[in-house]
Amino acid sequence: MAEQHPPIAGYDELPLGALQHRVRSLTEAELRALLDYERDHADRAPVVDLLVRRLGELEAGAEPSPGPEATPADTPHHSRAGSPVPPSGPAGTGQPTGHGTRGSTGKGAEHSE
Repeated sequence: MAEQHPPIAGYDELPLGALQHRVRSLTEAELRALLDYERDHADRAPVVDLLVRRLGELEAGAEPSPGPEATPADTPHHSRAGSPVPPSGPAGTGQPTGHGTRGSTGKGAEHSE
């Protein structure tokens, strides 16, 4: 089976609210492909419902309505490819903070006896 790619760049990273606006620019064929992609991958009920509703609108005569932006503002600027924190953890002294430790009362020097 050939690898599927959604017709919206960064689709897997988009929150539902952003996706709701982005699917309005898709044709019926693109929307069907996206619905197949969603069902084959994450199969998120709210996303499937959104896509099915929009498909119904298109089938009833609605037209795709592309926005004016070449790259929409909601396009993610990050990647799932990795974390900026190395596996060894953040750099530092290696000493935990005093928050919640047995010897820490939360009182400053002015409260000492």
